[in-house]
This record gives sequence, structure tokens and C-alpha cells, in this order.
Amino acid sequence: MDRLIYTAMTGAKQTFIQQAGVAHNLANAATTGYRAMEHKFRAVPVQGEGAPTRAFVADASVADVFDQGPLQSTGRPLDVAVLGAGWIAVETPDGGEAYTRAGNLQVNANGQSQTAAGRNVLGGG
Repeated sequence: MDRLIYTAMTGAKQTFIQQAGVAHNLANAATTGYRAMEHKFRAVPVQGEGAPTRAFVADASVADVFDQGPLQSTGRPLDVAVLGAGWIAVETPDGGEAYTRAGNLQVNANGQSQTAAGRNVLGGG
């Protein structure tokens, strides 16, 4: 018996994943420094008995979209913008390293550059 329903469900599942990604991108469209995620799929031929035209859908890649958005002048001297595919390295609460594109920086009482969320900006200087 051909299990065509399972082949069809791979397409439905990947469509649902893509729809969730689009909803996430729309929800964060106004978030400063947010970069959209793009889901790409590919068709994979089904091996075995049955029609040779059968194919299922596989997730080929999930990629960040680095299209440059409009720059907004804030008038604040410490606000920065990241051009291109770069990131700002920041320190996590447990001492690790994380990355952000939000460039609304400030200086704390110790003279360290921080994000608006209070994470120290990491760098060579």
C-alpha cells in the first residue's frame, strides 16, 4: 500500500514551519536591529516502489536576511548602527558571549559601554 498521505504531510508540515517563521518576522518587524529569518525547502525524490514522480519536502536551510533597513537618526551620541552582516558582541549574565544588532548603547557608572538591557559590550578596547 502506498503511503501517499505521509508524503503529502511533509509539504504541509514545512508550510506550517514557514508560516510560523513569517508570523515571527511580522511580530518583530518594528524591533530595532531585528533580522528576518528565511526558511528554504527542497524536494527530495522518494526511493522505492511507487510512482517515480513522488517527492517529499525537506528543510534545506534557515537563514537570516541581512538586507539593510533604513537608518534612523536618534540624536544620541552613543547610538550606533551595524552595517551589513555584522553583530555587536555582548556579555551574558553567566559571563558568556551573545550577539545583538540593537545599537542603543549607554555608559554605566564604571565607564563601560552597555546595551539598553544592561549587558556589557565586548571588544578589544
